[in-house]
Amino acid sequence: MATVSFEGETHDEIVGKVRAWLESVDAGETDMAAMINQQAAITKDALRIIAQSAPGPISDSEVLKSLTKMGYKATDATRDAALTALTSLESATGGSMVKNVADQGSKAMFKMNSAIAKQFLKAVTND
Repeated sequence: MATVSFEGETHDEIVGKVRAWLESVDAGETDMAAMINQQAAITKDALRIIAQSAPGPISDSEVLKSLTKMGYKATDATRDAALTALTSLESATGGSMVKNVADQGSKAMFKMNSAIAKQFLKAVTND
């Protein structure tokens, strides 16, 4: 499940960060596709680091190499499924929730309706 969190020493500091985040949604397009791609890259980096940190005989084993390769494939499949889901959501809602704003032929980029983003924030923060 996705989460959004803000850290701060005081209530006012946290409220300020939430407002800044909401303003960034209102100010421009939220590039969810880039975020999905970044998370996939982070996951692959984590898999690589874990594989490299294993002791020599283990890190050189075919089992670990196969598991790492499977992790990469699973990450790519998850990324592709998430991007496909965004495209399907756009089709199903006529672009009222998310909208593909990238040119055809370039990588996918979606923007989220700011009202939906605010409702989502309220739902995840139980406000």
